[in-house]
This record gives sequence, C-alpha cells and structure tokens, in this order.
Amino acid sequence: MFKRVWTLLLCGLVVSAQAEEKPKWELGVGAAAMSFPDYRGSDESRAYAFPIPYLVYRGDWIKADRQGARAELIDLGPSAHVDLGLNGSIPVSSVKNQARRGMPSLAGAIEIGPALEVHFYKSEGDRVRLKMRVPVTYGITLGNEVGSDGWQASPNLNLDIRNVAGLSGWNLTMLTGPIYATTRRHAYFYDVAPRYATAERPAYKATAGYSGAQFVAGLSKRFDKTWVGAFMRYDNLNGAVFRDSPLVKTRSYLAGGVAVAWVLGQSSEMVQAD
Repeated sequence: MFKRVWTLLLCGLVVSAQAEEKPKWELGVGAAAMSFPDYRGSDESRAYAFPIPYLVYRGDWIKADRQGARAELIDLGPSAHVDLGLNGSIPVSSVKNQARRGMPSLAGAIEIGPALEVHFYKSEGDRVRLKMRVPVTYGITLGNEVGSDGWQASPNLNLDIRNVAGLSGWNLTMLTGPIYATTRRHAYFYDVAPRYATAERPAYKATAGYSGAQFVAGLSKRFDKTWVGAFMRYDNLNGAVFRDSPLVKTRSYLAGGVAVAWVLGQSSEMVQAD
C-alpha cells in the first residue's frame, strides 16, 4: 500500500523473452532512484536512492527474477499456474508527514501470498504476450513489534511487448487493474483513532472493499552484463472506500523510478527459461 518499492520495481520492470537457454543463476549489484508518495493518497512524496542486489535464480519451482521472488506451487497446465510471491515495503515516519503528525509511524512490511497467473495470448515469435495475474498478499509489519496490516488482492492484466517500436532489446510491460483490501489493511493506513483526532483531522474508521486502481508501465533492456530500466505508476483513488479519510490528501498521483544493475557472475549450468 505505501511505497511498495520492490513490487513497483519488479513488476514495473518485468520483461518478456522467448524461451531459450539461460544461466541457472546470475548475481550482480545495482542502484535505483525513485520517488513515491508517503502512502497511497498522501500529497507528500520522498525521493530515494539506494543500492539493490541483482539476483536471478531459475530453479524448477523456486525462482527469483525480474518478476519477483516466488515459488511455483501448482501447475494448472501450459497456460496457468499458482505461485507464492514475496514483496516488501519500507516505513513511513509520521514525524515527517504533516497529515500523520502525532500519529504512530507506519512500519515496513513483508508481503507474502499466492498468485494465480493465466496466459491468454502469445503472438507468433513471442513478441507480444497478454496475461492475467491475481496476487493475494498478507502483510507482516516489522516495527518495534511484529504485527499485520491485513490482506490485499490486486488482479491485473499484463501486456508485455518485446523489441517495442522496432527497438531491438527494448522491452515494454504495462499492467492495470483494481485493488481490494480488508478492513485491517485500510485501517492501518487510513484510520484516525479518537485520541489522534484534531480540528483539522477528525476521527475516521475505514471499511473493507475497493482500494482504487493502478496503472504501471516499465521499459528495460539488457546490454550483455548491464541491465537498465525505468517505470512509472499511476494510482487513482476515486471510488475507494477510504476516500473520505482525512489522511487522503489526493486521489490521484504518479510515482516512478530508474535502475541500473551490473551482472558480476553467472552459473555455467544452463536451463530452459523465458
């Protein structure tokens, strides 16, 4: 929900490729620069620059690649499977955020859960792919005490285009879809308990339901031992069940970032992979 750094980076920069033999693992280092609002609906943003690991592992059922870290749990045939995904987010300080001033800060979280993936279309030569992905995640907060911020589902349609606009090696991905979450997830970000209410920030209690919609576009390319990419995410909270929370200061916003990574080593063992 707030600064889903790894989700945005990994989903926003995912690319497609034809099935071919690739190293079973690749290891490297990189750097990323990003700008995000403090949480969905915040009108205050922060810029970040930080190192990132570049890790690719193409196992039979455990994988860590540009689609995220996951374990493929159930094979539903050539066009569908269920996997277990892992993502994370970083904390938000209420000292720095004007709307949340005097309220508890938001802890960083690990999000884990199953995702159904269904492939609808693959063009001749595998240049274009269209698929649906339905991740359902449970957030585990990692502040002073381990807790939970509840469940979230974010079904989306994902279109991948290789060699976009005739540019060799440049790959574009676009995904869009609604977000739904439990009362606990919405309460974590948008509730205002009576003890934190002020004249400008009245008490508020969120409910479960629609959380708005998202659109993500990412562009990337692999140059031998170097990988570069950029992404943009647009969020629209019109119609969200928490839209009247005093912590929602804007109902639409853009976030984005760029990243570069250098591959330092790879296995000699090759495997068939996309």
